[in-house]
Amino acid sequence: MNVAELTSVLNTVALPASAVVGYLLGSIPFGLVLTRLAGLGDVRAIGSGNIGATNVLRTGRRDIALATLLLDGAKAGVALLLAQAFFASPTAGLVAGGAAFLGHCFPVWLQFKGGKGVATFFGVLFAAVWPVGLIAGATWLAMAFLFRYSSLGSLSAAAVAPVAAFAMTQRPDLTGFCTALAVLIFWRHRANIERLLKGEEPKIGQKK
Repeated sequence: MNVAELTSVLNTVALPASAVVGYLLGSIPFGLVLTRLAGLGDVRAIGSGNIGATNVLRTGRRDIALATLLLDGAKAGVALLLAQAFFASPTAGLVAGGAAFLGHCFPVWLQFKGGKGVATFFGVLFAAVWPVGLIAGATWLAMAFLFRYSSLGSLSAAAVAPVAAFAMTQRPDLTGFCTALAVLIFWRHRANIERLLKGEEPKIGQKK
């Protein structure tokens, strides 16, 4: 097989391979794995029943919650960077990062009942265009500090990300990608939105 034929094969498999690898990486339920290894039981049995860092924090173990946050973000960032580097394609990177996001939200190992995707969203943003990730992260921190609601910070960051992506890159693909993930984050937070409107949403660190 010559170079031209190899390139043709790689171009053919780039997007499906990126999607599969990204999904498998994203579907690793670090929150569930870490809480069980720490002897805290099944994190799905407490609080919101979510496997993400916010619910892990309700166990009282800040170290485990931080590790969950970092690993959930890293798996999406790694998926994006690996696909982008291996296939020399920004599109393959976005496909892998998006698939990791879906894997986190709908992991096959947990009957497609996963997290809400916020950490993986940040991981994808930082890996794709780190200034956009920085703006989204700063938005989350500001809103969470002011109002003490993790969900409000997440929703605000998701809303800001597509605007920041367009303003900083003028890339339709990246802007559309961020918009699609933001819509999914809002959809995954629909119960939180309802509780926020009713004034019943638990604050950060508060047991649900």
